[in-house]
Amino acid sequence: MPTIKDVAVRAGVSLGTASRVLSGDGNTSLKSRTKVQAAAAELNYIANGPARSLRSARTKVLGLLVSDIRNPFFSELAHAAEREAMRLGYTVLLANANEDATQADEYLRIFASQRIDGLLLAPQGPASPQLISLLRSGLPVVLLNRLVEGVDAPYFATDNSQGVGLVLDWLQKRGHTDVAFVGGPTTISTGAEREAAYLAGRASHGISTDPAFIDAGDFLADGAERAMTRILDRGVRPTAVFGANGPTTLGAVRALRQELGASAASHIEVVSFDDLEWFEFVSPAISAVRHDAAAIGRLGVVGLLELMAGRPVASQRIATTFIDRSGA
Repeated sequence: MPTIKDVAVRAGVSLGTASRVLSGDGNTSLKSRTKVQAAAAELNYIANGPARSLRSARTKVLGLLVSDIRNPFFSELAHAAEREAMRLGYTVLLANANEDATQADEYLRIFASQRIDGLLLAPQGPASPQLISLLRSGLPVVLLNRLVEGVDAPYFATDNSQGVGLVLDWLQKRGHTDVAFVGGPTTISTGAEREAAYLAGRASHGISTDPAFIDAGDFLADGAERAMTRILDRGVRPTAVFGANGPTTLGAVRALRQELGASAASHIEVVSFDDLEWFEFVSPAISAVRHDAAAIGRLGVVGLLELMAGRPVASQRIATTFIDRSGA
């Protein structure tokens, strides 16, 4: 088994630096953390030798790392996963990445050193050295709603193409041609898939292909607000806005009201990929794709337990429904 000294040598840092990085000490540089985590992944080093030796002993504890607990989708997913795990005799340790890859890696490092039986993961973009190291350790992992290219792990996720198709059909039915699309990061599979489906289908639905109508945020409200403002600053005036997730839609609505005023903004129809509780109470109400976060959470737990038992697990895309609040 590789030692911490081996990691230090491979990374070209002192033993003390390697120890601080692998123990989660924040008093290290980003450069050192990157080098040490990469070396640990290359050597398949997992912190906490006792935890490694006890990996075969079941603890009845699962790890769950979600992307942003403030996002109602992930709140519902986590709640459903926890309830299903408890029903099946397991406890869940919940961690929140806050849509931050560095924070996600810190939690992955912590989970790697803990005696958990398996991990439910909503990842933050491409596979990091820390994730690769965790997978190489043999810990069973199931991906939730977000995929990682090159990672061979079962997943349970929303059918993004099908959901975007429902939005495009609705926009066409409503007669919209000048549509603003506020997307998310394309480094995250949900952001990439939703944007790709929208771009591929808009022309056939009579929607403008002018790039001025397209921008992207970070799947958080503030980033989406800035993206929507950039679209408006280009001088275009959409008749409809499509937000790529719930927080993105919130940010877009803020920008419309701040930049155009409440009266003008009320004449722009808004549609969202994610249905938040308050959407039906604003005027005009916001139509939305509703995906089944609870089903993804429950299926993820069942799939993880099957994986832990050594049985094959088939990945699954969960179909969405559309909530039309246009009154038409």
